[in-house]
Amino acid sequence: MYRTIFLLAAGLLAGAHVHAQEAAQEPAVPLTLAAAQALAVGNNPTLSAARHELQAQGGALQQAQTLPNPELQTLVEDTRRATRSTTVQLNQLIELGGKRGARTQVAQRGQEVAEAALAMQQADTRAAVTKAFIDVLAAQEGLRLADSAQALAARASDITARRVTAGKASPVEETRARVAEASVRLELNLARGALASARKRLAALWGNPAPRFSVAEGRLDDLPPLPASSELATRLQHAPALRQARSTLAQRQAMLDVEQRRATPDITVSVGMKRSEELGRSQAIIGLSVPLPLFDRNAGNKLEALRRSDKASDEVAATTLDVQTALADARERLSTARLDVESLRRDILPGAQSAYDAATKGFEFGKFAFLDVLDAQRTLLQAKNQTLRALTEAQQAAAEIERLLGAPAL
Repeated sequence: MYRTIFLLAAGLLAGAHVHAQEAAQEPAVPLTLAAAQALAVGNNPTLSAARHELQAQGGALQQAQTLPNPELQTLVEDTRRATRSTTVQLNQLIELGGKRGARTQVAQRGQEVAEAALAMQQADTRAAVTKAFIDVLAAQEGLRLADSAQALAARASDITARRVTAGKASPVEETRARVAEASVRLELNLARGALASARKRLAALWGNPAPRFSVAEGRLDDLPPLPASSELATRLQHAPALRQARSTLAQRQAMLDVEQRRATPDITVSVGMKRSEELGRSQAIIGLSVPLPLFDRNAGNKLEALRRSDKASDEVAATTLDVQTALADARERLSTARLDVESLRRDILPGAQSAYDAATKGFEFGKFAFLDVLDAQRTLLQAKNQTLRALTEAQQAAAEIERLLGAPAL
């Protein structure tokens, strides 16, 4: 029996696991950035946790608005039936000083903190997907460059082999060509590994450990625009991190208000009936109780709430400075990367390509040594890789700016 129950439970858990995996798998087709963002919306666990926290805060708000429950109390005096008296009364706590409203304000501020946390997590998730997608595009382009480098190295080896056969070049140069070709093959293997890792990192953002998409579709060579400093300063006021810090400050101030209002004591109203068997009659009971703040004046809680409010205020200032610094750094990275790309495209790449073409033709006709071809080939590949790195850096910096300032809601 226990074995049957265990197998049934294991089957249910395995079925739930398979279903979760199927829900997180993307189709085996080219993947766009918009499709990757949509997959992360429904399956990113951190984003889902932020949504659950917001829903939980809705429950906290509902509970904060409720009134205290009445209390039913029964008291029996004497165990002998003839002289027994029984008291039944209803006690109702009445909160004074606006405590219920202040408590509701704390819950509402808590809900705003959860909303701000969700907005920040949305921006973080969107930026993480964008950066991972850019890494895949860069890895795809890196693999294409490695393939191109292998083709160049193979062509150089063929030219060298023909010249050695014709007696126009030393066998040492053929050996150098083969070594250079083997080195390029190693770079090709590294490029394949980098692409596989980038694909896994992207798919992990929607919970899929084995990516199924065939290729990432996007244009890495489209330089993102450089936003003006005035535009960044305007958008900074709505940054998710600042919104969360301000919401936390408002919640702490509301909590301080609650502690201050507790200085007003609550009252308990009692209404009931007392039945005396000895007298043979019932008596109405009306009571009122008020706590006396002789020992506990809530001073410690008020001091704690005050200092936590001061702390939240300091955290707003610190968060503002951190976001400003990170934003300036990201903008500077974007500006530098754009300049690098423009310089590489305008000056370096055309010159490197021209030098390689000239060195290859000159070597083929016996005018240059093979070392000149290797040097020109190395320069051309280095220029192409530098361009790829600069383009990737520009895209990553733009994604970081959007993360700091807040992306459209997911």
